[in-house]
Amino acid sequence: MKKTSRSANRSAHRQYSSLVTEGVERAPGRGMLRAVGFTDADLYKKSQVGIASTWSMLTPCNMHIDQLAREAERGVNAAGAKAIIFGTITVADGISMGTEGMKYSLVSREVIADSIETVVGCEGMDGVIAIGGCDKNMPGSLMAIARLNRPAVFIYGGTILPGRHAGKNVDIVSIFEAVGAHARKEIGDRKLKEIECAAIPGPGSCGGMYTANTMASAIEALGMSLPNSSAQVAISRAKQLDCRNAGAAVVNLIKRGIRPRDIMTRDAFLNAITVVMALGGSTNAVLHLLAIANTAGVKLSLEDFTRIGRHVPVLADLKPSGKYVVAELVRIGGTTPLMKMLLDEHLLNGDCLTVTGKTLAENLRATKPYPKRQQVIRPFENPIKKDGHLVILYGNLATEGAVAKISGKEGLTFKGQAIVFESEEAALKAILNGTVRKGHVIVIRYEGPKGGPGMREMLSPTSAVMGKGLGKDVALITDGRFSGGSHGFVVGHITPEAHVGGALALVKNGDTISIDALKRKLELHVPAAVLAKRRKAWKQPAPRYTRGVLGKYAREVGSASTGALTDLA
Repeated sequence: MKKTSRSANRSAHRQYSSLVTEGVERAPGRGMLRAVGFTDADLYKKSQVGIASTWSMLTPCNMHIDQLAREAERGVNAAGAKAIIFGTITVADGISMGTEGMKYSLVSREVIADSIETVVGCEGMDGVIAIGGCDKNMPGSLMAIARLNRPAVFIYGGTILPGRHAGKNVDIVSIFEAVGAHARKEIGDRKLKEIECAAIPGPGSCGGMYTANTMASAIEALGMSLPNSSAQVAISRAKQLDCRNAGAAVVNLIKRGIRPRDIMTRDAFLNAITVVMALGGSTNAVLHLLAIANTAGVKLSLEDFTRIGRHVPVLADLKPSGKYVVAELVRIGGTTPLMKMLLDEHLLNGDCLTVTGKTLAENLRATKPYPKRQQVIRPFENPIKKDGHLVILYGNLATEGAVAKISGKEGLTFKGQAIVFESEEAALKAILNGTVRKGHVIVIRYEGPKGGPGMREMLSPTSAVMGKGLGKDVALITDGRFSGGSHGFVVGHITPEAHVGGALALVKNGDTISIDALKRKLELHVPAAVLAKRRKAWKQPAPRYTRGVLGKYAREVGSASTGALTDLA
């Protein structure tokens, strides 16, 4: 067939793939694709859909995703397109937590985004499916999808089933908190090992409303996943069908010319924030939604979280602050009945387009309500908390903002004396050995995006605080982040961070610090003249890394208040 006739066959559904498969000069490329199974129909007629798999045996969150990728491949192929599976990385936060290696965690979000963009852009794929199971997989995938702006669907790998110990559900956070209980001699070595061995029974993401489940729910509310993709057990028939259906959905989006930025509008991001608030989700949602929005060219700010939080209650009684695991939410119907409740209360914009090709309201029209006797999701008249739990604080310690996770159980205000640590490891040691006492405000600094670098999550120290029985007696503030499993009186994402001269760098042991969730204030009670003197004497520490991925990240990364991005516009 002549080159001209091949060119004539190019159409919207092969906008990118035709450039790498059609024409005499593309014969070498076609030869390589034939070696991996392409036929003439695949090369000349079908849309090509890249399936980004985050499969890895590093973590239970992702150990099954190779199987899900195959299901998605079947769905794409059955819908008349050609699927191509490729890999990207994942890291295991729960394994690296509290170590130097955790500095790579947030960095991996950028690596994932870069790698998906690189493969899809290089190989001329017409559409994208990304499958993520752990915390950074999800925002990294969405950032790549936003950059590429080619028809795309995100699939969540699914939640883990809970472990059982002593007749109770246990999970990864149970182990972290058991370490604290062991330190105060409440449990011994044997019980600690029993919990360690029981808490994580198989594949799936950590079982509470931690960062993975939070971001999956946010992405569904954003319109970028199929209905209830965020609330399915990892190893289940429902998750297999979700993958098959996602394959068909992306082909439909290609045919209809619907692109991610048609879906990821400002109103859609506000929907995502609303669902995160109602679920009592992770503080990391703030960082990641800001990053995705920025990448998509959508204006979103910390103030949007404040505004939505004022009128959206916490309805989900889910771990870490609540009683239940996400598998129990799955059992009663998943996320869609909650979204229908929010829509009926005019708290969601139902006109937003989704990856089904329909609006959010159309997707939810036939959704059945939760069973009457369930206790996982509260009614509006009896919420867990009448307003949002993610509270944006400002003050002389956070002139550009900080993020507090206030469930209400810890109280709404705290005032105490600073005990200052230059690293997470030093703070954890002091918590476990009893140096940290009632009335302390634990300050962990130089853990921000640049200073860490990498903005480590503080699950080890926050869990140690809870395990030591100090959850209501101390507060913890940091320019680092918190795991979705963290709870207690905690404030993170303090900006400007200490490394760039933020006031956190000027705090000294014994200084009085107050946190007020009602007034949304984070204040260091030291006279301005004293702070000015301290600032004059302060010197920026030398970078901890100057080469490699951490050195590069430290040089390029922006403030947490705009999402800690390395490709700011």
